[in-house]
Amino acid sequence: MRILLTVFIKEIVDNLRDRRTLASALIMGPLFGPMLFAFVINLSIERSLSTGDETLDLPVIGQQHAPNLMRYLESNNIRVVDGPVDRDAAVAAVKAGTHDVVVLVTEDFGAQLRDGSPAKIEVFADHANSQAERDARRAQRALSGYSRELASMRLVARGVSPLVMRPINIDAVDVSTPSGRSAIMLGMMSYFFIFAVLMGGMYLAIDSTAGERERGSLEPLLALPVTRDQLMLGKIAATCVFMAVSLLLSLCSFYVALKFMPLQELGMTPNFGPAVVIAAFFVLAPFILLGASLMTLVASFTKSYKEAQTWLSVVLVAPTLPIMIVSILTLRPQIEFMFVPSLSQHLLLVDMIKNEPVNMLHVAISVSSTLAIGTILSWICARLYRREGLLG
Repeated sequence: MRILLTVFIKEIVDNLRDRRTLASALIMGPLFGPMLFAFVINLSIERSLSTGDETLDLPVIGQQHAPNLMRYLESNNIRVVDGPVDRDAAVAAVKAGTHDVVVLVTEDFGAQLRDGSPAKIEVFADHANSQAERDARRAQRALSGYSRELASMRLVARGVSPLVMRPINIDAVDVSTPSGRSAIMLGMMSYFFIFAVLMGGMYLAIDSTAGERERGSLEPLLALPVTRDQLMLGKIAATCVFMAVSLLLSLCSFYVALKFMPLQELGMTPNFGPAVVIAAFFVLAPFILLGASLMTLVASFTKSYKEAQTWLSVVLVAPTLPIMIVSILTLRPQIEFMFVPSLSQHLLLVDMIKNEPVNMLHVAISVSSTLAIGTILSWICARLYRREGLLG
């Protein structure tokens, strides 16, 4: 253990000396991710909240043909403005981006209403433009509301209750909790945590393997009275330390970032307090050993620092793919998923954010399976460094 500790301290000190690399590993991963995440979420929330409150300027062609409709639109916080001169000009204006949406009321609109036939209104919009698509939906909702009111008045004028048009009354009951709704947006946090873990130890894993070989310091290091198993395990242990620090920084950064996200305005209350931060650290901690041993193993097969960076860039992406797939499919935690590293940690973390009871059997399987895979990879690394061909 004394020799193992000596190797461990040597790798720690060497990594601390390279301050630029250390800053890149412990700042870019743990801090930049939460900042980017908070910015994107805040921008998304701001746009979703401002869309319904702001007055929409709606260009309308043929306003004089539907004065009652114009007044109805004004009552729905839609300001009617003059539109292009005709239909062709409206199409050209929308394509050019001069207007996001244009409404055309035909000349026979009033006559069609008097005859009881459907009156035609055209809404021009470019649905490839997200802003235009939102404005078009808002205009269409207002027009649909006016259509429903006219239909109700026609039925009342004929002595028929408007309720006959609604034979079924559908009452949607939302059983979700504010914490559960927040998981929709915050479920991808585990992606940043896994990424921060791998970034925290990537440079040390490269430097202690491919870097040693490229500098020519690996052969004198192997000549010391230290077994190669101790040497390899010491390097992996040092990598685990920096990964743990990176994970802790990322968790704390997200805890602070969530304070500045107006999720409450959307009816969301994330369950990510200090207790959850600590629990999340211990749930994600087993992945540290797996990540350190995996990156060390991959870097051991490379012959230069640049080659190791190339291969480890792929390793950074691979553990996050299951998280992205499950986030799209919104799968629930199951026992078989707990045997998959990174995926099991993601599912457990989502349950914590939702403030739902965490199945301790799932936790036990996730921890044991991830540690088992990490231990096997560490043993393979130690066996690999017994080969003399490693120096060549």
